Amino acid sequence: QVQLVESGGGSVEAGGSLKLSCTMSGHTWSSYCVGWFRQGPGKEREGVAAIDSDASVDYAESVKGRFTVSQGDDMNILYLEMNNLKPEDTAMSYCAAEGYPVRCGVTSYFGMVSRGKGTQVTISA
Repeated sequence: QVQLVESGGGSVEAGGSLKLSCTMSGHTWSSYCVGWFRQGPGKEREGVAAIDSDASVDYAESVKGRFTVSQGDDMNILYLEMNNLKPEDTAMSYCAAEGYPVRCGVTSYFGMVSRGKGTQVTISA
């Protein structure tokens, strides 16, 4: 059973940075797509970024130039580095994954059944 665990959330002031981690286990995929998504208070769920096992990436317009998604040396650990954070980035942030994806884009998380429980990101003005 595939498991994903997010970590690295916290509370920072606007303009600050956080680096989230997503650790995958229990899979045998030789290729995958990992998507990061979030849900802020009173907001709809939003795809933020995605990365596949070839390190191809995709970002939502709202985070381009501020967020960077990457793989660790251990390809089962994925990172979302968030810089120049804004109060509107406040959200519970999640990662989701699937193996052998047909495509891997910022909206791909929507159909993924393997998801973590999330980590809270809070940005104060």
